[in-house]
Amino acid sequence: MKATIWHNPRCGTSRKTLAILEETPGIEVEVIEYLKTPPSREKLVALYQRAGIAPRQGLRAKEPLAAELGLADASDEAILDAMMAHPILIERPLVETDKGVRLCRPQEVVREIL
Repeated sequence: MKATIWHNPRCGTSRKTLAILEETPGIEVEVIEYLKTPPSREKLVALYQRAGIAPRQGLRAKEPLAAELGLADASDEAILDAMMAHPILIERPLVETDKGVRLCRPQEVVREIL
């Protein structure tokens, strides 16, 4: 099975999720450092749809930039616009397999799609 993780190596939860993927037999892991190679808007929307979450739920609300940009009451479209301009606003890690997509917070959530 292939698993793709949108990863930030500076994030502990992202590192722990990647470790679970790497330690699971039979998993071929593709790591995308999303700050260097952000997903397209279309890909991000598709990931959120498969995960069953709204862009607001995928927003890294603790990031100071989210407050600076006034995203607390913003529409999903405005949140997506902000994420495209500032990928740091994308909550991580997102993991995609044939079984689905999960925002892996906490990291154990990844096991649902393995």
